[in-house]
Amino acid sequence: MAIRSLSRQPSGVFWASWRDVFKFYFFLGTHSRRPKLFFLLSLVPLAMAIIFKGSQIIYGYPRFSGLFIYSNMIMMFFLQFLILLLTLFFGTSVCREEVEGKTLPYIVTRPLHKIAFLLGKYTAYTLLVSIMIIFSLTLSFIIMNLDRLGDLSLYKVLLRDGGVLLLGIWCYAALFTFLGVIFKKAIFFGLLFSFGWENIIQYFPGKTQKLAVVHYLKSLLPPLSQEGFPFLLFRLEPTPRGEAILILLGLTFFFLGLSCALFAGKEFIIEA
Repeated sequence: MAIRSLSRQPSGVFWASWRDVFKFYFFLGTHSRRPKLFFLLSLVPLAMAIIFKGSQIIYGYPRFSGLFIYSNMIMMFFLQFLILLLTLFFGTSVCREEVEGKTLPYIVTRPLHKIAFLLGKYTAYTLLVSIMIIFSLTLSFIIMNLDRLGDLSLYKVLLRDGGVLLLGIWCYAALFTFLGVIFKKAIFFGLLFSFGWENIIQYFPGKTQKLAVVHYLKSLLPPLSQEGFPFLLFRLEPTPRGEAILILLGLTFFFLGLSCALFAGKEFIIEA
């Protein structure tokens, strides 16, 4: 009944349709089982931070500072695993869960409605992922830097890292939404891209590493101190930050626009 109600929105009011779709799927995402499971997964970095900080407190005189461990290990987990996995499942679900659930005919009947539906659901799901990631990032950062919470300059690191992850979330979600529109087995191709292409090509020398989205995300991070081996920025030949931001935004709008164009004109075959 709730799904059918979305299809009865006024046909000429694009933003009203977008708003209703956004509200519906954001509310659905906060109450259904799968997002709750992914929320638990997003807390893995928090558990890592507790373990690292606990070991520092127990054994005393740590070799590396909390900020170094946060920047090299916890941030690496966010950037190279967690946001990829969450945006993969939520991004591909924008289209595929309606096709596989056979609910698409009840929602989209005209091209305008299709675009409003796609953008509304993309925004809702991407916002959910963003909230999960920022919540976990903030708590992990605080735990790893308990002894320096009075240092206001430290929070610039948190704001910068949060901004980098948000750019990554919205860019990857647009890419995986596109995969969900064009492929039946979007999860499979998304996994190949995420943990094959992205996690290998970034370490190639020269311009080849620029073919990975994560290259531009890492380019927004400053060089780490000489406290230890810079795991996160290993072999990185950074792109200028302004250029990296423009490329990330361009990729987001490109894949999202392409998804809307294909989704509006595509006739999906709903198998019985």
